[in-house]
Amino acid sequence: MTDVAAFSFNKLVIFGVGLIGGSLARALRERGERGEAAGARTVIGAGRSSASTARALELGVIDGSAALSDDAALRAALSGADIVLLAAPVAQTQPLLERIAPFLDADTIVTDAGSTKSDVVASARAALGARIGQFVPGHPIAGREASGPDAALPDLYVNRNVVLCPLPENAPEAVERVAAMWRATGACVRDMTPEQHDRVLASVSHLPHVLSFALVEQILNSPDAALKFSFAAGGFRDFTRIAASSPEMWRDVCVANRVALLNELDAYTAVLARLRAAIDAADGAALEAVFARSRTARTEWQEQRINAAALGDASK
Repeated sequence: MTDVAAFSFNKLVIFGVGLIGGSLARALRERGERGEAAGARTVIGAGRSSASTARALELGVIDGSAALSDDAALRAALSGADIVLLAAPVAQTQPLLERIAPFLDADTIVTDAGSTKSDVVASARAALGARIGQFVPGHPIAGREASGPDAALPDLYVNRNVVLCPLPENAPEAVERVAAMWRATGACVRDMTPEQHDRVLASVSHLPHVLSFALVEQILNSPDAALKFSFAAGGFRDFTRIAASSPEMWRDVCVANRVALLNELDAYTAVLARLRAAIDAADGAALEAVFARSRTARTEWQEQRINAAALGDASK
């Protein structure tokens, strides 16, 4: 059951107002109109691209913007901020934190939306030093292949998991504040250690993205690629949907989580080898056994998702 709780904030600053950051802004603003988020609810967007923040302003996703290169604008944006969200590629975590650290109020909570956590925690420790307690690592497990402010949705996080990886230096109130923010979007909040997060996500998120990119790359490298693409249909569409995701983001994820991802790739390669041997031997029984187990597991997973969504809707 999704625990939707009231959340009050006066100023939220988001670095990266694309799909993830923009959806948080829209969720808190639009759900706030129904009483699930209170306060002034001012949202300031910042980032490398002035075009992105300008578009977010035009769409009403944010109320104001600040350029990373402008000290005065950054100081004004961060002054009095309740929460700062870093919704940028994980490789930008340390330089971003180093850039904003001089302007952070002592009681401002900083969190992130990065798809890897061990590297993000190391970057935060390097950038913030003794102020690390202000940083609460997080990861909303939600997304679409579309990106940018136009892709932001107010209901993106409804019944989705958000993982928090609290640090020993975090005050419990700071962790709960970030959790309350995500619950106000309709999300389900869970805690993990950074290491556990990276192992789990390598298996169920990072590996599928690599496989999706790899299949498209394999076809591109074939002499009759155009012919193959012309016959691609539903199976290809479903398997490769996530290959439309941000190359920059997934480059950073693969490099940052390479140890866990390599373990998953090796395990997957071993399964492929078993299937190849069964196909080579025309061992239909072995193939069917694997396919049947996979079908059952996938069906049970889908049913659990449907039931969880139904419970979440019933709780509203």
